[in-house]
Amino acid sequence: MPSLTSLTSLAARLPRPTATGAGATATPAATGERPAGRDHFFDNAKYLAIVLVAMGHAWEPLPDSGRLVETVYTFVYTFHMPVFIMIAGYFSRGFELRPDRVWKLVTGILVPYAVFDIVFAYFHRAVGDPTVSVFPSLFAPYWLLWFLPALFFWRLSTPLWQAVRAPVAVALGVAALASMSLGIDQGMQVQRVLQFLPFYVLGLRLGPHHFDLVRRTWVRVVSLPVFALALLAAYWAVPRTTTLWFYRQYSAQELGSPAWAGPSATLLLFGCAVLLGACFLAWVPNRRTWMSALGACTLYGYLLHGFVIRTALYRGVYDEPFLSTPLGTVAVTVGGAVVVTLLCTPPVRRVLRHVVEPRMNWARQGRAGSEAPRRV
Repeated sequence: MPSLTSLTSLAARLPRPTATGAGATATPAATGERPAGRDHFFDNAKYLAIVLVAMGHAWEPLPDSGRLVETVYTFVYTFHMPVFIMIAGYFSRGFELRPDRVWKLVTGILVPYAVFDIVFAYFHRAVGDPTVSVFPSLFAPYWLLWFLPALFFWRLSTPLWQAVRAPVAVALGVAALASMSLGIDQGMQVQRVLQFLPFYVLGLRLGPHHFDLVRRTWVRVVSLPVFALALLAAYWAVPRTTTLWFYRQYSAQELGSPAWAGPSATLLLFGCAVLLGACFLAWVPNRRTWMSALGACTLYGYLLHGFVIRTALYRGVYDEPFLSTPLGTVAVTVGGAVVVTLLCTPPVRRVLRHVVEPRMNWARQGRAGSEAPRRV
């Protein structure tokens, strides 16, 4: 009887199957997927997107910001969160409702959300309003925390969008109906969950070849006049509309518009966000750069930069006359970018990893039977 060693040696000398018929294993080249490994393009994109998020939040409290700042604010808010959400959807394509995946979803999203919701309540009471309850409602996210429960619900819905026909169109229909609906709970930011949903579903439908397409040279060339036209359109729109449309937080009626304006705005903003998002991604570096390591820690920058901005607001920093000048606006912009960059550095991740990315193995029942069977 042959030994196990001899059988292993014989198997190693056998040729590998190259056919793509039944029972064959598809290669990355056959499926259009890239080989396994970290794609620094997405790390760079996430870092640049989170910088835009921080700068936008830093601009919000500016006194008398002026039409030019409002123009840039409107321009950035057209695509920065949609890009972030599309990337989240892209990396959720393989999500399955397995116990191990759901456990990572809970520990990676819900637990940090609960922790930071409580921390923000204590923080707000300490530096802002002493009358704020220190027992916040977990169903009323504090300011920027809305993204975490939204991502939780989007990811749980992934199997549905992978099964339904024309998922992006269906998600757009859901968003359009939400934009017409009064009385949707604002506490849990349900409007945002539904109105930003199409970008997550679009990310689920994208493949590596779509991102290769937007990084072609001709897309970069075309993106420059597109950006210029978008800035001109934003400059024209600033005195004629409200930036609240870009928050996806309210229905059309709550913004003083007729109900039919909701679906129209949903389709218009979706198209603008996809177009400008593609132009933005066209300029993202495709190689490992100094920002690649920062892009792996964007959740830290997202959660922590709010403390800095709200502290400056509550302590009267934004009341300084200097910040009403163009040079003050530049200082706030650079400051927001620098702060969020520092908060995305690996040392911050090492210090706060157990809070932002807790494993909580102590709370998990035995692993036996918790994961899907592995094919040998």
